Amino acid sequence: MGQAQGTSDREVTLQNIQELYRRFASECPSGNLHLHEFKKIFGINSNSSEEESAYMDNIFRSFDTNKDGNIDFMEYVAAVHLVLRGKLEDKLRWSFKVYDRDGNGCLDRQELKHIIKIIHKIKKHNDPEATENIDDICDKIFDLVDKNKDSQISLEEFMEGAQKDPWVMNQLKLDIGPCEWFMEQKERKP
Repeated sequence: MGQAQGTSDREVTLQNIQELYRRFASECPSGNLHLHEFKKIFGINSNSSEEESAYMDNIFRSFDTNKDGNIDFMEYVAAVHLVLRGKLEDKLRWSFKVYDRDGNGCLDRQELKHIIKIIHKIKKHNDPEATENIDDICDKIFDLVDKNKDSQISLEEFMEGAQKDPWVMNQLKLDIGPCEWFMEQKERKP
C-alpha cells in the first residue's frame, strides 16, 4: 500500500463493491477476515520470512480499527478504498499507524528500526543488491524528519518529512501490491 497516487486508473464502482461483498461473504462466512486468512490473501505462508509475517501483522492491525482481532466487511471496504483511491495524506496517516506499534502517537527509534528492517528485508529480497545499513537509514530519517529533536517522530513530522523528501518517502513506503490482487479478485468467478 504504497504512498504513490493511484496505481490503478480503474474506478471501484458500486457493482465492484457488491461483487467484493459476495466474495467476502463466500470466503469469510463468519463475516470476519482473520489474520491467517489475511496473510494467505497476500501470499504469506509458513515458507515466508519472519519479517514478512511481522509486516503483515502490522498491516492487519492497522486495518482492524475496532481492535477485535478480525477485519469485518466495513473495515475491509475502508482498506480497499484507501489502497485504491486514497489520497497521499491518508496513506501517510495509515503508514504512520502501521509504524506506531504501541499506539502512543509518536515513533521512537525502535519502532522505526523495526519497520525499516522489515521493509528493507522485503526490498532486499526483491533487489539483492540493496546494501544500506538499517541503523544508518534510521539515523538519517530522524535527522531529516525529527524537527524538534526530541527523539520521537510525531504524525505531523512524519507527514511533512515524507512529502518533502523523496528519499524519506522511498524509505517509508509501505507497498504490498494489493491493487492487482483486488482487481484479480473482482474478476474471479465465485
